[in-house]
Amino acid sequence: MTKLITAAEAANLIKDGMTVSVSSSSGLGCPDAVLAAIGARFEAEGHPRDLTTLHPIAAGDMWGIKGIDHLAKPGLLKTVLAGSYPSGPSSAEPPLIWQMIADNSVAAYNVPSGIMFDIHREAAAKRPGVLTKVGLDTFVDPRQQGCAMNEAASDAIVRLENFDGQEWLYFPAIVPQIAIIRATSADERGNLTYEHEGAYLGGLDQALAARNNGGIVIAQVKRMVENGTLKPHDVRVPGVLIDHIVVDPDQLQTTQTPYDPAISGEIFRPLSTFRTPALDVQKAIARRVAMELHDGWAVNIGFGISANVPRILLEEGQHGKVTWVIEQGAVGGVPLLDFKFGCSSNAEAIVPSPYQFTYFQGGGFDASLLSFLQIDRHGSVNVSRLAVRPHVTAGCGGFVDITARAKKIVFSGFFNAGAKLSLADGRIRIDKEGKVRKIVDEVDHISFSGRRAIEQGQDITYVTERCVMKLAPQGLLVTEIAPGIDLERDVLAQAGTTLAVSPHLKTMPAALYQGQPIGMSLDGGGNV
Repeated sequence: MTKLITAAEAANLIKDGMTVSVSSSSGLGCPDAVLAAIGARFEAEGHPRDLTTLHPIAAGDMWGIKGIDHLAKPGLLKTVLAGSYPSGPSSAEPPLIWQMIADNSVAAYNVPSGIMFDIHREAAAKRPGVLTKVGLDTFVDPRQQGCAMNEAASDAIVRLENFDGQEWLYFPAIVPQIAIIRATSADERGNLTYEHEGAYLGGLDQALAARNNGGIVIAQVKRMVENGTLKPHDVRVPGVLIDHIVVDPDQLQTTQTPYDPAISGEIFRPLSTFRTPALDVQKAIARRVAMELHDGWAVNIGFGISANVPRILLEEGQHGKVTWVIEQGAVGGVPLLDFKFGCSSNAEAIVPSPYQFTYFQGGGFDASLLSFLQIDRHGSVNVSRLAVRPHVTAGCGGFVDITARAKKIVFSGFFNAGAKLSLADGRIRIDKEGKVRKIVDEVDHISFSGRRAIEQGQDITYVTERCVMKLAPQGLLVTEIAPGIDLERDVLAQAGTTLAVSPHLKTMPAALYQGQPIGMSLDGGGNV
């Protein structure tokens, strides 16, 4: 019996009230054809209804791969648990899922991506749930929002438990009746290979969670091949776990990218083909972030200004001295930017995302470079939700997992939002001050807890265009100031909370703000 079915036939397998797990990271690995068919069936028939969907990282984006927005129809979705959600610029119409979240027509939860994968693993093994310290003292904690994103999310999905004399968060396992995953090739028995994919993500774990509990596993692929033609070492999900195969020959490798063999590790690009950023304020910030690194480190990198740091090392002749590790699974190489973020070219290895998150949650790496939307007086950071413009943020993704036990974190961003800035002669000038303060007394949403970081002895640095701050027991401490910046006028008076100033205040190197390479060497720890 063939496992090959159409996307419409796959949609017909989903019954009202089911729990459906979807493997995707924004546009990367998204089974968009199957999701589109589910949405189309609902439009035509009014079914399936009242689904609960699980998205460990995210499904879809605003740039050509709709993902979860195919399902964002009142009546179709009842509950969504996702590591992150599609986001877009404040000037754009919000994604449909955000409109549903805002009007409480779906119960929405933002659950750290690593915990989402843990929930699947526990469900697959028929264990009761996840006991973790990831998320304590953040919005994940039930003493705060408990992952809830709106009033409709009234059911508790996480509890505070005392185990062996310590506080833990407990997430009960959630069993999916359907898993929808994606690969490149499937043979007639359903064995899956990922040769054109930029990441494996967590398809195996999601398939196990459904299969072991009597559910159905649907795989969307680019092509079917004859039995016996796939090498066993290349098969990432065995056919015994796959019930049905949907072929979409037009599936994109990732957002706005039909296929790039360097993303899937089939070729290596010459380093000379990677563009390095032109001089601007963001590049100056990224340069200062790079100065925090050391030769031989394994370093996680996130979206935003810090995503440019690998290009800084390329320009400075330091490529290869740091091994980049990203949550989608790439190890080494050059992490990509913009629509291809989440992928790397020239990677040394690609591991499944659940294992990458185990590495992160246990703090096995050396440092993480991340962004911020807000920082408060405790050193806590918000990246997951702005009260005034929630749809311009994606949610936490893997941020909470990554920061929970990271030895060192460097957060980067602009001191104020909307400021007009310029560079000249190794100095920075504020031509017009920003109207929105990002250094505040209390953040809108605690994605990272400064208090917990102090308790755990984590090394926390905040790099902005006008100063560098460290997290100290008493709060934020200004340790460096940029050339051209007035401490009182441009830093202390512009902060929405009180900042302490180091008695050993230094001036940031003028070379950061100039056009030529700055002569960085990681051998001694980012010296200039």
